[in-house]
Amino acid sequence: MTEQKITPCLWFDSNAEEAVGHYLKIFPNSRILSTARYGEFAPGQKGAVMTVFFEIDGQRFLALNGGPQYKFTPAISLMVNCDDQAEIDALWEKLAEGGEHVQCGWLTDKFGVSWQIVPRVLLDLLGGNAERTDRVMRAVMGMKKLDIAQMEQAASPN
Repeated sequence: MTEQKITPCLWFDSNAEEAVGHYLKIFPNSRILSTARYGEFAPGQKGAVMTVFFEIDGQRFLALNGGPQYKFTPAISLMVNCDDQAEIDALWEKLAEGGEHVQCGWLTDKFGVSWQIVPRVLLDLLGGNAERTDRVMRAVMGMKKLDIAQMEQAASPN
C-alpha cells in the first residue's frame, strides 16, 4: 500500500492507546501499525505512549497523547459510509457506547470524537431535483440514527 498523502491526527489527553484499542474492536479490518513512546527529551512522561499509528479499512490515522490542552469538537468528524442498515445499526451502538447519540447520523464517542454514520446511498437520495432533496433532508433532520428505508420512502414521490 502506498503512503496516503494526508493522515488525520487525533489529539487525546493521555488515552490514545485505549481509544485505538476501542476502535480496533469495532472495525474488523483494522490494525496498529506502530507505537512510539516518549523519550527523555520529549514533553511527556518517559516511556509513556506518545503516538499510535493505526489503520481502519485502509485509512491511516495517528493518535497522539498530547495532554489536556485541546479537546475534540464536532467541527471535525469522521464519516463512515455504510453499505446497509445492519452496518449502520452495529456501528451506531458500538461507537456511541459511553458517548452520545446526536442528530442526523452523528454521534460522539466516549473519547469525544464525532462520527457520522451514513449509508452510501445517501448522496444518491439527495441528488435529483430540489423537491426530492428537501423531502430527504426533512426526513434526515428528524432522525438521530439514519434509517435507509425512511430516507428511500421520503425520496419517492407520493
